[in-house]
Amino acid sequence: MIVKAITVKNFRNYTEARVELSDGVNVFVGDNAQGKTNLLEAVTVASLGRSMRTANDREMIFEGGERARVTADTVKAVANETVELIIDKTVKKRVAINGLPILRLGELMGVLPSVFFSPDELKTIKDSPSERRRFVDVALCQISKGYFYLLKRYNKLLSQRNRLLKKKEESGLLLDQLKIWDEQLAREGGKIVRTRRAYIARLTQSAGEVHSYLTDGAEKLSLEYEGVDGDDSETARINLLNEIEKTKERDLRLGYTTAGPHKDDVAVTIDGRDARKYGSQGQIRTAVLALKLAELALIEEEAGERPVLLLDDVLSELDMSRQSKLMEKVRGYQVIITCTHVDEELREKLGGAKYFRIQNGKVNIDN
Repeated sequence: MIVKAITVKNFRNYTEARVELSDGVNVFVGDNAQGKTNLLEAVTVASLGRSMRTANDREMIFEGGERARVTADTVKAVANETVELIIDKTVKKRVAINGLPILRLGELMGVLPSVFFSPDELKTIKDSPSERRRFVDVALCQISKGYFYLLKRYNKLLSQRNRLLKKKEESGLLLDQLKIWDEQLAREGGKIVRTRRAYIARLTQSAGEVHSYLTDGAEKLSLEYEGVDGDDSETARINLLNEIEKTKERDLRLGYTTAGPHKDDVAVTIDGRDARKYGSQGQIRTAVLALKLAELALIEEEAGERPVLLLDDVLSELDMSRQSKLMEKVRGYQVIITCTHVDEELREKLGGAKYFRIQNGKVNIDN
């Protein structure tokens, strides 16, 4: 799959722009704060229905404007598809595929698969478990609409259980009500655990191979799911139900659910040492890059379409050797790169890339 064109209107610092992309490497060049990352954000919005930079959609509307529009024209193996999103200050976000409105955001998943990487993505390893869960869930949602809806059901059940826990009444009626939510939460949570564990097992193999390539075999990367046990849904369900029962007294005291896949983590180790605690900046950068490249390959394998790779100011963070290895690894994928400048050595690595000059919300071809 490739993005043939991305069109924005009243989006971030763009009043209107249309960028027609090549099916290979595309490079957005410009000074900081000119709008390069905003175009990558537009692609992720068309891909996931939400931004990778903010949870508040209205922040993406051009200052003084009432609504923003993002349109992505894609070319796929089976059929071409156009994704359009309208973000409005007063009404709910609207999404359409080929001009037909979709009622559920899950229908967007997998239409325009993408993988995004920027220096800020180092938080995937460095920050809280929620970042690692997000990394896994974003990939799985693009692979499977079913997983997207499973996650949505689980989060709704979790919210309902937490509301009940906040009543803090240890009456028999409350405990009976909790039991109903516990069983449903364990059923849906068990499916999430099984799916995540299966994905992590494949990801650790793929990412380990990529990491070995990037480091010339000098280091070994490994991942392990930390949380509820169970390689099948039924085992995970039973184990989760037991955990929920064990923590019920604490949950009632705290007013929220403390056990379940919403609390699980992914251990990331480099040469057997916990990268979350002991990884250097350079090691973490290489490890996250390996994870992203492995994600790219696994989405392609499962979805049957090559995702578009979005690299936001990443090349400047890599030495020449890793720049070369990265570009070799993504050969054949559509790649969109942002950077402040391109020297002759980098231009040679990028091969026949298509260049765009971004300045103050304006886009010009710069070959």
